[in-house]
Amino acid sequence: MVRFDDVWLQYHRAGGASGSDAPAIISHMSFEIPQGGFRWLTGASGAGKTSVLKLMYLAEHPSRGKIELLGTNAASMERREAALLRRRIGVVFQDFRLLEHLSAYDNVALPMRLARRSEGQVKSDVTELLHWVGLEGKMDRKPNELSGGEQQRVAIARAVVNRPKLFLADEPTGNLDDLQADRLMMLITGLNKMGTTVVVATHSKRLVAEYPAPRLDIARGMLALDESLVWNR
Repeated sequence: MVRFDDVWLQYHRAGGASGSDAPAIISHMSFEIPQGGFRWLTGASGAGKTSVLKLMYLAEHPSRGKIELLGTNAASMERREAALLRRRIGVVFQDFRLLEHLSAYDNVALPMRLARRSEGQVKSDVTELLHWVGLEGKMDRKPNELSGGEQQRVAIARAVVNRPKLFLADEPTGNLDDLQADRLMMLITGLNKMGTTVVVATHSKRLVAEYPAPRLDIARGMLALDESLVWNR
């Protein structure tokens, strides 16, 4: 489950306003996503979508309000607790963030190795995942030897290799053609059907129309629309 309760995010700059007078990037943000739910995160560029995702994967901490992630109060946890919680969250960034000196296999294996899993388990899980995303024949390729769509699939495999309970993606189809985007969405919706909570930020009206799910629409740092409130009516 993901729950925001009157969440604010304010940046305090040296010499600028402080406390409640600092500019708000996110304000009055309240919504709930049940475990296993799927939400589109929509809104114009600069509306605050990426900031909402950062709050969800603990790259930012709220200035005010409460955030509950996977049954944990994320707003008040200590650093060690946050690190453990992040292991249950998979993230796909706009720029992929693959390590250029590592192969596709080793990029996907990295989170498992950091978690000190056995190499036998690493080999089994990584091989299975790269087959799932259609890259079983390109495991040894470096990122610069892969297409944009292939790099994106490596990023997805890396994000889910530790079997996250929460999967977040920031404009995952932004640089893909329609065919590649649809293949990617099949992977993401398949992950959701297995019980993972999914939040995808997008500008694509086509994807939102073709893969129906409630939208959280962000405007000027506030929640302008929560379709889940009327989705089942």
